[in-house]
Amino acid sequence: MYLLSCCIFTSCSKSLEFNEKNLSRNDTLFKEVVPGIKFTIKKGQHFSEQNIFQKIEISHLKFKVKFDSTAIYKTILHENQYDINKLYGFSDNNSNHHSYSARFGWRWSDNALHLFAYIYNEGKNDSKEICIIPIGEEINCSIKIEGNDYVFTAGGYTEILPRLSKTSKARGYMLFPYFGGDEVAPQDLNIWIKND
Repeated sequence: MYLLSCCIFTSCSKSLEFNEKNLSRNDTLFKEVVPGIKFTIKKGQHFSEQNIFQKIEISHLKFKVKFDSTAIYKTILHENQYDINKLYGFSDNNSNHHSYSARFGWRWSDNALHLFAYIYNEGKNDSKEICIIPIGEEINCSIKIEGNDYVFTAGGYTEILPRLSKTSKARGYMLFPYFGGDEVAPQDLNIWIKND
């Protein structure tokens, strides 16, 4: 009750009368503010603790993501600062993700958090920067299969990369947050992901 009261009086633009009629509306508001699964990549690791094997068959992946200040990091080697870390997506074509896959990537560089479209086709990697996002803000993201394309959307921006998979839908497994490259996480990194 105390936490809900804090949400009501500190997060809302106008005060709401706290009664049974408004409780369900405020509880819904509270649930919307609280993010989905918190993925943590521990210091010294590549994979998030919540990395599990989950088979999929989808044509559209929609989710919300939020990074906190732990996404501000510095690599040991300067050139590794420009490596793209992996965020969320899926393998494709009933194959290993280093053969066919589509996912979002991210990195902290030049004092900003950059999001990328990141794919593999026939074992060849390609990526495009989509946008820069603010720390602490929940961003809508999606990967949609449209014919021979992956359509990546984040924060209102779109990038398109080719899809050479032969399946009508993406068939494979989910891909979860991963740090690196060459280096392991320099600190605990927290990422919140909520499927739509």
